[in-house]
Amino acid sequence: MKIITIIGARPQFIKAAMVSKALEGNFEEIIVHTGQHYDKNMSNIFFEQLQIPKPKYNLNVGSATHGKQTGEMLAKIEEVLFEEKPDFVMVYGDTNSTLAGALAASKLLIPVIHIEAGLRSYNKNMPEEQNRVLTDHISEILVCPTDTAAQNLKKEGITKNVYQTGDVMCDSVLHYSQLANQRISTENIDLKGLYENRKLDKWYLATIHRAENTMDNENLTNILRAFEELENPVVFPVHPRIRKMIDELKNKNQYKNIYFIEPVDYLTMLYLTKNAQKVMTDSGGLQKECYILDVPCITIRDQTEWVETLKNGYNILTKPEKCELVEKIRNAKIIDNQNKIHYYGEGQASLKIKDILVEFIKS
Repeated sequence: MKIITIIGARPQFIKAAMVSKALEGNFEEIIVHTGQHYDKNMSNIFFEQLQIPKPKYNLNVGSATHGKQTGEMLAKIEEVLFEEKPDFVMVYGDTNSTLAGALAASKLLIPVIHIEAGLRSYNKNMPEEQNRVLTDHISEILVCPTDTAAQNLKKEGITKNVYQTGDVMCDSVLHYSQLANQRISTENIDLKGLYENRKLDKWYLATIHRAENTMDNENLTNILRAFEELENPVVFPVHPRIRKMIDELKNKNQYKNIYFIEPVDYLTMLYLTKNAQKVMTDSGGLQKECYILDVPCITIRDQTEWVETLKNGYNILTKPEKCELVEKIRNAKIIDNQNKIHYYGEGQASLKIKDILVEFIKS
């Protein structure tokens, strides 16, 4: 059986790594890279480092408005599907690549497998929420990372072919985190800033990229001012989409407590996360990684699709306001990790997905 896997953003590369390994020997998998993330450190190096099979197709779509980007992906993916005639199309998460792949397959009556189905923030203003809801409603096989996700689908009347497997991201974190500690150290990370001439032994990690925090210059300025007041330096890998905004703010302000660095590969990011004192982010996936790795997370958003992380202080939500952000970062603390619940499984999700697909075909 032939599966076409559609990926385009770095979280999807990480998720696909473990599933692709599990599918080997049972399915013919063809990987299509939409080119949504095209920066080398956000794309090519992931395939090399995670040993993902190189994409047979790279659509080189690049960045654009949501409509233009999704439309171009849809047209190009459709051409690939006409050429390859797959039995299934597999999509991950909630990006424009996800929706375009699902739509293209659904229009051609090719069954869609949605990995990470059922997540909901219930904020329709988020493009990711629109993408995940629409993808779920046209998918044939829905693979949920948590019980909460499966219940969300049930509330929307989706009960057929819904499976709770645990989270494939958990598979990757557990598999690669030990390797990260062996291979990475602060000495081989390109850190630039006030502390560049001394050893970096304690740090906070930050990733900011969502529109609500970056399109509003005041919000981004408040976030950076809050980082300046923290007791530990902040390592901040800058997303290519906001690099210009960061450069403009750096020209106007002298940030002494923030390392603005280039995007980093997955092993380096795992090392920085696992060994951080705390993590500040607006990324969905990083919230979950912090939970798995027992690192306090401060999420600069009004809501999260990973609601399980909010228990016992693993993750707290905050607005992009300087005083509130500083206070919540300083007070963030995991309350009880002795009785931690493994909401995202214990590293077997990818093998469960393989078994589900094998059984689905038999039936």
